[in-house]
Amino acid sequence: MWKDNIRRVVPYTPGEQPARTDILKLNTNENPYPPSPRVEEVLKGFDAKMLRRYPDPEAKELVEALAKRFCLEPEQIFVGVGSDDVLAMAFLTFFNGKEPILFPDVTYSFYEVWASLFGIPYRCPALDGHFQIRPQDYLTANGGIVFPNPNAPTGAALPLAEVEKIVAGNPDSVVIVDEAYVDFGAQSAMGLLDRYENLLVVQTFSKSRSLAGMRIGFAAGSKELIGYLNDAKFSFNSYTMNRLTIACGKASVEDEAYFSETTKRIADTRERMKQELFQLGFSFPDSRANFLFVTHDIVPARELFEALKQAGIYVRYFPKPRIDNYLRITVGTQEETDRLTAFLKKYLKDRRV
Repeated sequence: MWKDNIRRVVPYTPGEQPARTDILKLNTNENPYPPSPRVEEVLKGFDAKMLRRYPDPEAKELVEALAKRFCLEPEQIFVGVGSDDVLAMAFLTFFNGKEPILFPDVTYSFYEVWASLFGIPYRCPALDGHFQIRPQDYLTANGGIVFPNPNAPTGAALPLAEVEKIVAGNPDSVVIVDEAYVDFGAQSAMGLLDRYENLLVVQTFSKSRSLAGMRIGFAAGSKELIGYLNDAKFSFNSYTMNRLTIACGKASVEDEAYFSETTKRIADTRERMKQELFQLGFSFPDSRANFLFVTHDIVPARELFEALKQAGIYVRYFPKPRIDNYLRITVGTQEETDRLTAFLKKYLKDRRV
């Protein structure tokens, strides 16, 4: 009978992490470039003896660096073990009403998992025919709102004015804008924080700062929102971020020049990749992220997914309604993109013969 008391949840399925080293890995939106050289300096100079001590539970060094970077007060910053940790804590803290929370029908699939795990009712307004969020769908009774901008897995971005419509139209709800991919060409909602106390902006170091393996995420919002998040965090686990991660995160934030250089290189490669795939018969939303969400005029996505994998090129396929004929392809280096497009060109040519 003990099984009757178990909380059963269908878990999130992350992208495949193959052990092979001879592959082209374009399935989990990782940054193809290394972290800032300042991070490497921290790693080389870190005193391992300090690991016997607990880390700063408030991660003050990292919090202060982020506050300075975004012209905010330290009390407006919350940090966690990747943006997934931050988002999960935000769901737990802010979404406790009777009305359903709102998030898109095609979006980051972890939202549904957290809602189910925490017993949060939810509703999913449909994206339009171009995979765009319709702000008017979120101007209705709700218990909270969360959406990525740019969206995942589509890469489509809402202009800041459209984001503001959603935030301004929901003064009685917490609105979470998940900006995991914002640094590759979308407009951040950070500039709205001084006007809307109900807005929480979440970002990550996993994509634009090349620290997916270190797990750093953060939220920015009003002092009141961040205070509630910290109350929940310290009721759950005080020491969520280790000493080495705090030091590396601080070093990364402080190297603005390297950050700007690598994000621009990825955005430039993405634009060239759009042209090359379009010429091969692919179509896709106008991505502002570090990936493209593509479908081919003739060849089914699942067939391409399997062919690419057999060739040692890993991309992401989602067997879900509305998107089961699309592939999400991470933007790599220009050399990696050339390898991808060369394979696709040959495969499509051979298939026609």
